[in-house]
Amino acid sequence: MKTPLVPFVLLCMAFMAYTISIYQRPLRHPVPAEDASRIAQGRLVWQKYNCQSCHQLFGLGGYLGPDLTNLLSTPGKDANYLKAFVRSGIRQMPPFDVPEEELELLVEFLRAADRSGKASPANFRIKSDGMIEAHD
Repeated sequence: MKTPLVPFVLLCMAFMAYTISIYQRPLRHPVPAEDASRIAQGRLVWQKYNCQSCHQLFGLGGYLGPDLTNLLSTPGKDANYLKAFVRSGIRQMPPFDVPEEELELLVEFLRAADRSGKASPANFRIKSDGMIEAHD
Protein backbone atom coordinates (compact mmCIF):
# COMPACT_ATOMS: atom_id res chain seq x y z
CA MET A 1 0.00 0.00 0.00
CA LYS A 2 2.86 2.41 0.75
CA THR A 3 4.75 1.63 -2.48
CA PRO A 4 2.41 3.58 -4.84
CA LEU A 5 2.54 6.53 -2.46
CA VAL A 6 6.34 6.97 -2.77
CA PRO A 7 6.37 7.66 -6.56
CA PHE A 8 3.44 10.04 -6.15
CA VAL A 9 5.22 12.01 -3.42
CA LEU A 10 8.43 12.11 -5.49
CA LEU A 11 6.53 13.39 -8.54
CA CYS A 12 4.81 16.06 -6.43
CA MET A 13 8.16 17.20 -5.02
CA ALA A 14 9.70 17.31 -8.52
CA PHE A 15 6.73 19.31 -9.78
CA MET A 16 7.02 21.79 -6.91
CA ALA A 17 10.77 22.21 -7.45
CA TYR A 18 10.24 22.83 -11.17
CA THR A 19 7.42 25.30 -10.50
CA ILE A 20 9.55 27.25 -8.02
CA SER A 21 12.46 27.35 -10.45
CA ILE A 22 10.21 28.82 -13.17
CA TYR A 23 8.95 31.60 -10.91
CA GLN A 24 12.48 32.47 -9.78
CA ARG A 25 13.48 33.50 -13.30
CA PRO A 26 13.22 37.23 -14.03
CA LEU A 27 10.33 38.06 -16.34
CA ARG A 28 11.45 41.50 -17.39
CA HIS A 29 14.58 42.47 -19.22
CA PRO A 30 15.96 45.99 -18.77
CA VAL A 31 15.03 48.32 -21.61
CA PRO A 32 17.55 51.01 -22.63
CA ALA A 33 16.45 54.49 -21.50
CA GLU A 34 16.15 55.77 -25.09
CA ASP A 35 13.87 52.88 -26.04
CA ALA A 36 11.86 53.28 -22.83
CA SER A 37 11.24 56.93 -23.70
CA ARG A 38 10.01 56.06 -27.21
CA ILE A 39 7.83 53.27 -25.81
CA ALA A 40 6.30 55.70 -23.30
CA GLN A 41 5.64 58.20 -26.10
CA GLY A 42 4.05 55.40 -28.13
CA ARG A 43 1.76 54.65 -25.22
CA LEU A 44 0.68 58.29 -25.28
CA VAL A 45 -0.12 57.95 -29.00
CA TRP A 46 -2.15 54.80 -28.15
CA GLN A 47 -4.09 56.86 -25.61
CA LYS A 48 -4.34 60.01 -27.76
CA TYR A 49 -6.18 58.16 -30.52
CA ASN A 50 -8.19 56.16 -27.95
CA CYS A 51 -7.10 52.81 -29.39
CA GLN A 52 -7.98 51.04 -26.12
CA SER A 53 -11.67 51.80 -26.61
CA CYS A 54 -11.81 49.21 -29.41
CA HIS A 55 -8.61 47.16 -29.07
CA GLN A 56 -7.07 45.17 -26.27
CA LEU A 57 -3.57 44.81 -24.92
CA PHE A 58 -2.97 41.78 -22.72
CA GLY A 59 -6.68 41.04 -22.86
CA LEU A 60 -7.69 44.45 -21.47
CA GLY A 61 -9.56 47.10 -23.42
CA GLY A 62 -12.41 47.22 -25.90
CA TYR A 63 -13.85 44.24 -27.74
CA LEU A 64 -14.79 45.77 -31.09
CA GLY A 65 -11.31 45.20 -32.58
CA PRO A 66 -8.73 42.45 -32.04
CA ASP A 67 -6.19 42.16 -29.23
CA LEU A 68 -3.00 43.81 -30.51
CA THR A 69 -0.59 42.40 -27.90
CA ASN A 70 1.12 40.02 -30.32
CA LEU A 71 0.19 41.66 -33.62
CA LEU A 72 3.73 42.41 -34.80
CA SER A 73 4.96 38.84 -34.30
CA THR A 74 2.10 37.45 -36.39
CA PRO A 75 3.41 36.27 -39.78
CA GLY A 76 2.62 38.83 -42.48
CA LYS A 77 1.69 41.57 -40.01
CA ASP A 78 4.69 43.84 -39.60
CA ALA A 79 5.07 47.58 -38.98
CA ASN A 80 4.08 48.43 -42.57
CA TYR A 81 0.90 46.36 -42.22
CA LEU A 82 0.00 48.22 -39.03
CA LYS A 83 0.67 51.64 -40.59
CA ALA A 84 -1.41 50.82 -43.68
CA PHE A 85 -4.25 49.53 -41.53
CA VAL A 86 -4.30 52.64 -39.33
CA ARG A 87 -4.24 54.97 -42.34
CA SER A 88 -6.88 53.14 -44.41
CA GLY A 89 -9.17 51.63 -41.77
CA ILE A 90 -11.57 48.74 -42.36
CA ARG A 91 -15.28 48.11 -41.70
CA GLN A 92 -15.76 49.27 -38.08
CA MET A 93 -12.37 51.03 -37.86
CA PRO A 94 -12.25 54.47 -39.44
CA PRO A 95 -9.08 55.68 -41.15
CA PHE A 96 -6.84 57.81 -38.93
CA ASP A 97 -4.70 60.69 -40.16
CA VAL A 98 -1.71 59.94 -37.92
CA PRO A 99 1.63 61.63 -38.63
CA GLU A 100 4.49 59.28 -39.56
CA GLU A 101 6.44 60.04 -36.35
CA GLU A 102 3.44 59.13 -34.20
CA LEU A 103 2.95 55.93 -36.19
CA GLU A 104 6.60 55.01 -35.54
CA LEU A 105 6.10 55.60 -31.82
CA LEU A 106 2.93 53.48 -31.86
CA VAL A 107 4.87 50.69 -33.58
CA GLU A 108 7.57 50.88 -30.88
CA PHE A 109 4.92 50.67 -28.17
CA LEU A 110 3.21 47.66 -29.76
CA ARG A 111 6.58 46.02 -30.43
CA ALA A 112 7.42 46.33 -26.71
CA ALA A 113 4.05 44.81 -25.80
CA ASP A 114 4.70 42.01 -28.28
CA ARG A 115 8.14 41.28 -26.83
CA SER A 116 6.71 41.09 -23.33
CA GLY A 117 4.70 38.03 -24.33
CA LYS A 118 1.20 37.29 -23.20
CA ALA A 119 -0.25 38.23 -19.85
CA SER A 120 -3.32 37.45 -17.87
CA PRO A 121 -5.66 40.36 -17.07
CA ALA A 122 -5.56 39.10 -13.47
CA ASN A 123 -2.07 40.63 -13.18
CA PHE A 124 -3.38 44.14 -13.82
CA ARG A 125 -5.35 46.64 -11.80
CA ILE A 126 -7.52 49.46 -13.13
CA LYS A 127 -6.74 52.69 -11.28
CA SER A 128 -9.32 55.33 -10.37
CA ASP A 129 -8.26 57.48 -13.34
CA GLY A 130 -9.01 54.61 -15.74
CA MET A 131 -5.37 53.76 -16.38
CA ILE A 132 -4.20 50.17 -16.18
CA GLU A 133 -1.32 49.29 -13.90
CA ALA A 134 0.57 46.02 -13.52
CA HIS A 135 0.91 44.81 -9.98
CA ASP A 136 3.83 42.58 -9.12
